[in-house]
This record gives sequence, structure tokens and C-alpha cells, in this order.
Amino acid sequence: MTRTKILFLPGAGGSPHFWKPVAAALPSDWPKEHFGWPGLGAQPHDPAVRGLDDLERLVTNRMDGPVDLVAQSMGGVIAARIAVKHPERVRRLVLCVTSGGVDMVGLGASEWRADYRKSFPTAAAWITDARSSAPLPVEKITAPTLLIWGDADPVSPLAVGEHLAARLPNAHLEVVSGGDHDVASTHADLVARLIAKHLV
Repeated sequence: MTRTKILFLPGAGGSPHFWKPVAAALPSDWPKEHFGWPGLGAQPHDPAVRGLDDLERLVTNRMDGPVDLVAQSMGGVIAARIAVKHPERVRRLVLCVTSGGVDMVGLGASEWRADYRKSFPTAAAWITDARSSAPLPVEKITAPTLLIWGDADPVSPLAVGEHLAARLPNAHLEVVSGGDHDVASTHADLVARLIAKHLV
């Protein structure tokens, strides 16, 4: 039996290395692909990438069959968009400290753009110019979904994970005690165990 490929999508930091500690803790024979986002974080720019639509296209162009999507923060918006539009192409979904196209401010999220711009002054303008991602009809996501949240994340508070858990028809929320917005890095072994159990 051919194992489903896992596509790892980072957040606005854009680095293809973000998920590698988690991926390294998963079985070595599981096929994996790591995405980086051109122009975001410290990644080289690509004039063809001007927004989320282009990043979504980068991912769907690499989906040659059903895949598992593992995504953090902004990457989770892309993963959720794909799961809504192409349910037959997403076997299982993992959303980690994302927004998923919901009202972040209304759920207590802090403003992140100024700090992001200080950390990544050469990042593409569009990432901080956009005030919010468009609302998504997440109720249409049919893939079994694992939601992973830290309980100490000001950027994507636990309330966001709880909101998504209530709206997605086939979702399970796992809360990491003390986890911040970089919970997949700081608690890589625990996050990998949760993901491995979900993707079996």
C-alpha cells in the first residue's frame, strides 16, 4: 500500500525548515515534502507570488493525488482553503495555531504585523498590508482534522482553536500546556506524536 504524502506548510515566517524537527520525529518511511513561501520571512522573492492565491497554487500544483496537509499559522489558512475547495484531494488535515479564515481579533488575537516587519524587514509588502484573510466556510471541510494549540499563544489564542473545533464537522482539538505560537518548534516531539496518531 502506498503511503499518503505529507505536505508541510509553514506560517508567514516562510521557512521550509520550520516543520523539519517534527517531520524528523515521524516514521522515516512516510513520504514528506516541505514548502517555503517565496518572499516571506527571509525567503528569496518571486515576482509571481503576490498573495495567498499564489501560495495556494504552489501547493495544489504539487498534489498529484490525495495528500495529508500539516500546516502552521498562515499556512493553515492555505491548507483550509484547499480542503474546502478540493475535499477529494485532502485525506487528513492538521492545523496548528492557525486562523483558518476566522475573526481573529474578535477571538482575542494580538496584533503581529509590527513585530513581523521588525523581524523580517525585507519580506513582501503584501503579507502585512492585508488586514485579515477572507472568512472561510470551514464547515465544508470533510477531512478528519487535528487542531493543535498552545494555551499561551497571543497570536492565535486557544479560543480560535476552540472556535474551529466547534465549527469543523470532523475535528479534534489537542492543547499543549505552555505552548506559544511556535509550539511546533518548542514541543516538536509531543506535536509529532499527536500528528503521527492522527495520520495513521
